[in-house]
Order: sequence, then structure tokens, then C-alpha cells
Amino acid sequence: MTGRLRAPTGRYGGKTAEERQAERRRRFLDAALQLFGDTPGYRATTVAALSEAAGLSTRQFYEEFRTLEDVLAALHLEVNDWATAAVLAAVADADHLPLAERAAAIFRAYAADVTSDPRRVRITFVEIIGVSARLEEQRLARRAHWVDLVCAEANRAVLRGEAALRDYRLAATGFIGSVNGLLHDWSAGWVDATLDEVVEELVRQLLGILQPPGWESARG
Repeated sequence: MTGRLRAPTGRYGGKTAEERQAERRRRFLDAALQLFGDTPGYRATTVAALSEAAGLSTRQFYEEFRTLEDVLAALHLEVNDWATAAVLAAVADADHLPLAERAAAIFRAYAADVTSDPRRVRITFVEIIGVSARLEEQRLARRAHWVDLVCAEANRAVLRGEAALRDYRLAATGFIGSVNGLLHDWSAGWVDATLDEVVEELVRQLLGILQPPGWESARG
């Protein structure tokens, strides 16, 4: 989302106006990842502080964004997009594997990406909560996106004869809640386990959903 002020046009320093604008936007987002995702957090950050951290002026801030909430919204989507890219790459790479190994590879990729930077965890699971109705809608939309991915993989497993035939949306919604909660608590130091152990637990939960007791005999 662009801000209220019109950005300059033409070349300067060998860069086009679009290139300079993209560079400024990147600097604001990088600064926001630090300030929102670490100290002092989104609610205690001001436009002036963010601009100073980015090495830019408040005027340049308003050329790119209208409010700090716009910055948080953009950063939340970007962090989710990074995780989505990691998951989709893992889905493609693990396509030939049996279900249990495939699920482990996918969740390992997701967990590794999200927890690779504690600031990403805070943006995804903490700072976005309770800001506004708009951001709550965005958060729920992104969660629905993850539910869709789980359902898609579950349905693929059904077609391969690896999972029970059922509507997985409700179960996937509950499972995503478990993923978010467990990874947040692990990142915060509240779970005494390695990341591999966390992934293994999530895979066990997912396999329990896809292959409930009695499923194999029913399939046969």
C-alpha cells in the first residue's frame, strides 16, 4: 500500500524511481522486523523511531506507508510468504516419499523457516494479535491459507491410499492451532524439547488424524 505523498520520478544515482522506492520500502520493512520483532515491539514503536532505524526520513515513510499498521500488515504477509515458499519447496522435493517421511520433511521445512529468526515468530504469533479488526481478518485469512495447504496434502494422501477418506477442514483447523501454539511456546523457551522433537510430535498428531485407529483394516 502506498502512502499519502507522491514518490519522486526519474533517475537518480543510476537507479529508477521504482528501484529507489523498492529499496526504501525494503529498508523500512527490515527496520520493522527488528523493532517490531524484538525491542521495543510494534506497540511501542513510533514512525520517527522506525524511520531513524531505517536511516530514512519520516517524509519518506509517508511516501511508502500510511501508518505503522500498514508496515506490520506488510511484514506479517512477507514472513508468511517466506514460510509458504519453504513449505511448497519441501512438498515438491518430498513428493516421492511415503506419507510419514513426507509429512516430516514438510513440517521440518516449515519449522526451520519460522524459527530461523525469533523475530519472525514474534511477528507471526504475538505482535499481530489484537491490533485491529483489519489485521485480525488478515491473520485469520493467512491461517485459512495454511488450513487449505494441510487439506490439500491430506486429500492427496487419500488419493494415494495413504489416508482415510473424510472432510479434513475441521481437523486441519485444529491441527494448525496446535502447530502455531507449539512452535510459539518452543521458541519462547517454554517447551523442553529440541526442534526435531517438536516436529516429530506434530507429525505424530497429523498421522493420527490421517490414519485413525482401525483405518488400515477398514481400507483392506
